[in-house]
Amino acid sequence: MITGIIPARYASTRFPGKPLVDIHGKSMLQRVYEQCLKSKLDRLLVATEDERIASHVKEFNGEVILTASSHKSGTDRIAEAVYKLNIQDDGIVVNIQGDEPFINPEDINLLTACFEKQKTQIATLVKKIDSIETLKILIILKWF
Repeated sequence: MITGIIPARYASTRFPGKPLVDIHGKSMLQRVYEQCLKSKLDRLLVATEDERIASHVKEFNGEVILTASSHKSGTDRIAEAVYKLNIQDDGIVVNIQGDEPFINPEDINLLTACFEKQKTQIATLVKKIDSIETLKILIILKWF
């Protein structure tokens, strides 16, 4: 079973409430979620410490799990969700960044295909940056 988990924290130091920011009528988080639904994930949920985010996810009929507010990273939040969901060692968990509203579902499928090989334990997508302009855009996007 392949489970996608989107860690979503309200209390960002650089941009508080970032997951709920409106992008042409939908929140960033909802756009990420809807893109992920187009992939071959078996299950998708948002892991958050915040009731506002949890309520919002429920409003668009998404699945959500509440986690502790003390986590230092999205990976820590996902680890708690995996524990609470009792995902077994043979389960595949995909960490989906909550600030990628235009994530390509095929990229998720490409990543999860790596686990068709029994020996694969971890995988990540990479993109070759072949111009300074692309690098500048990526830096600006990650800053917010």
